Amino acid sequence: MMTEADVLDLLERVGAFRAGHFVFTSGRHGDKYINKDAIYPYTRETSALCKAFAQQFKDERVDVVVGPAIGAAILSQWTAYHLSDMNGRDVFGVYADKDGAGGFVLRRGYDRLVKDKRVLVVEDLMTTGGSVHKVIDVIRAAGGEVVGVGAICNRGRVRVEDIGSPPRLVALVNVELDSWEGEACALCERKIPVNTEIGHGKTFVAATGAQGKMAI
Repeated sequence: MMTEADVLDLLERVGAFRAGHFVFTSGRHGDKYINKDAIYPYTRETSALCKAFAQQFKDERVDVVVGPAIGAAILSQWTAYHLSDMNGRDVFGVYADKDGAGGFVLRRGYDRLVKDKRVLVVEDLMTTGGSVHKVIDVIRAAGGEVVGVGAICNRGRVRVEDIGSPPRLVALVNVELDSWEGEACALCERKIPVNTEIGHGKTFVAATGAQGKMAI
């Protein structure tokens, strides 16, 4: 079973856990950043994280694993693979599409696959839990029973109540990231260059003329 230290070590090895000066989607600045997209090129590491999900939920009689598009679609496949292997029966891995209006929808007949089935939802990074909540809602609307949620990283102190109160919420690692409003950013005051490679630093630098830096 992977510990939180194991997960953090893995994230650092693949370049997903970074230190520096970053601008988040919200516009706030921080000195640490979790680049979830850096995980997926590494198939062994992605598989290991999903095996950790499977170990957590192997006794929940999961029939289908669902992840919100895009990245978590990969997690759903690997997690379903490991659950199938552990339990000796087929577990389906599918994903919820973005609906173009800020929500999610089960297309391609996946709504029929989750109907009357026990469903595990997987996600890479939770900040508010909003995407997971919307996916849980569409699964329940399709007649599926959500038995739990697995996330690689919970960085926003997300609770089960924040995502629709599934029976279980398992985060492989919980990380609290310090952040500041742009006009009160301690890193800007110290003139630490903004990372323009990941996050929204490039847009911030272009708009403000702040010093930027591509990360190595």
